[in-house]
Amino acid sequence: MKIYNNANLNYKHLNGVIAIGNFDGLHLGHQKVINEARQKAKKFKLPLGVMTFEPVPVMFFSKKNKDHRINSLKQKKEQLQRLKLDFLTIIKFDKKFSSLTAEEFIRKIIYRKTRCKYLFVSRNFKFGFKRRGNIQTLKKFEKKFSYKNIITKPYKKNKKTISSTFIRKKIRKGKIEEINKLLNRTWCIEGKVIKGKKMGREIGFPTCNMKLSNYVIPKLGVYAVKVNFDNINKSGIANLGYRPTFNGQSLLLETNIFGINKNLYNKVISVSFKKFIRPEKKFKNYKFLKKQIKIDIKKAKKIKNV
Repeated sequence: MKIYNNANLNYKHLNGVIAIGNFDGLHLGHQKVINEARQKAKKFKLPLGVMTFEPVPVMFFSKKNKDHRINSLKQKKEQLQRLKLDFLTIIKFDKKFSSLTAEEFIRKIIYRKTRCKYLFVSRNFKFGFKRRGNIQTLKKFEKKFSYKNIITKPYKKNKKTISSTFIRKKIRKGKIEEINKLLNRTWCIEGKVIKGKKMGREIGFPTCNMKLSNYVIPKLGVYAVKVNFDNINKSGIANLGYRPTFNGQSLLLETNIFGINKNLYNKVISVSFKKFIRPEKKFKNYKFLKKQIKIDIKKAKKIKNV
């Protein structure tokens, strides 16, 4: 998969099929859009690509909206790579780009830079200055700019439309097993291990500590997880919260990796969430906390790897 910045495609990826969207989470709904685009590309022997935006527009417009992402840009690239696209183009979403009108976006980006033949979007796709462009706008300019716009029907589960907003709500509620089915993979947070106060080590359960960065914040509590680092996969247990028993002040993901007892400071690890075990709780003292951790670990070890 060739990656381009700002739709500066080379000649062999022009005149192709492009799916456009934020694709945050790359859930089953997004996969449906891309798979339908793939079928069109295969039928007419055209290159297949995805156009996405960085940062996610809602985070650009609202600096307060930090806890938003389902996946990082790095993860999004890796997930799209697995879908075997011919190319990915990432549009830098900045003040200049956000000021383009809907017609300017079509003329300057879609027409001049990609010359795409088929454009795949979801029904709720909005674009251009103040999001004034929509699927009707795309339809209006089809002939003028020589493309065919195709709107994909939403992916539904139990009569509910699966969207990134829907997934975020489920994450915040700790519905991990349901989320993983909708993503068709385990939901994962990546980050660098930072130094903590080593309280976990003192009570016999050393942890790798991570900040959540811009990820959507899951329900606070304890999770069964799978951890990957240096191409090593291990099961573990993670606590997301403020560590009330230790009078903690900042939100932290603390992961105890089974079978690993070494310093992983500054290493980038991936923590995949398998199941929510219990909410965060303040214990009377360390003795009660230690007893509960043993119970949590026992439960986590019974959960199958996914």
